[in-house]
Parts: sequence; C-alpha cells; structure tokens
Amino acid sequence: MKALEVGAGLVFRGGKLLITLRHDDVHLGGLWEFPGGKKEPHETYEDCVVRELCEELGIDVRVGELIESATHEYPEKSVHLRFFRCEWLGNEPRALGCADLRWVTREEIGGYEFPAADLALLERLKSERALWR
Repeated sequence: MKALEVGAGLVFRGGKLLITLRHDDVHLGGLWEFPGGKKEPHETYEDCVVRELCEELGIDVRVGELIESATHEYPEKSVHLRFFRCEWLGNEPRALGCADLRWVTREEIGGYEFPAADLALLERLKSERALWR
C-alpha cells in the first residue's frame, strides 16, 4: 500500500506550541496532533503545510526547517509525515477544520494523547529545549 504523504507545522509562539484536536468521526479521532494534512500530488510538503494551516486554522505561516520525518504503518493505512518549523505570520488561530486547538508548553505537551506516528517527535519536543526557541 502506498503511504499517504502528510505535511505538518510546528508553530511556536511565546514559548508555546500549537496543537489541534482531531474530530471524533475521522481516522484517529479524538487524538491531538500537529496541524497539517495530506499533500496534493502537485504540491511540495511546504506548500501543503501553508495550505492546510490556512484551511484548518485560518493562519498564515512561513515554512522553515524540516524538524522530523516519520513513516508509520497503521492497520488501515501507512503515513509518511514531515514536520516543519513554521513562523506564524498572522491571523489568530481558529478551529475551522479541527475540533479544538491549544497552545501548550514543553512541560504540558506530555498530558495530551497523540497518534503513534508522532511519538518520536514528541520525545524530542519533551527533551530538546532548543526546539522551543
């Protein structure tokens, strides 16, 4: 099975990171995630992140460095994710394409349940203070 290609943004502001809650009626519903979504065939991962964050949250971002890549096999699908640091440029985030959103600190992030594909990145975020710059 071909892996779904997903781009996600790590949007930091004032020492906090933006996370979003998946709707209950979708794959991995009820879990928290880093905002983003499926890459269209004509898009780069960076273009995907810009589009998805605008659609899901109404925010404008500039995509920066690649922080982490992960491939994960779920029973029903395989996903290849790329997580990019994003600079927040404007518009206050709103839950347009997600159930909820939160700005969390490094100390708080462990209190949220994320999909298995995000676990390596979560460990880095908990242990590498420099990522929170």
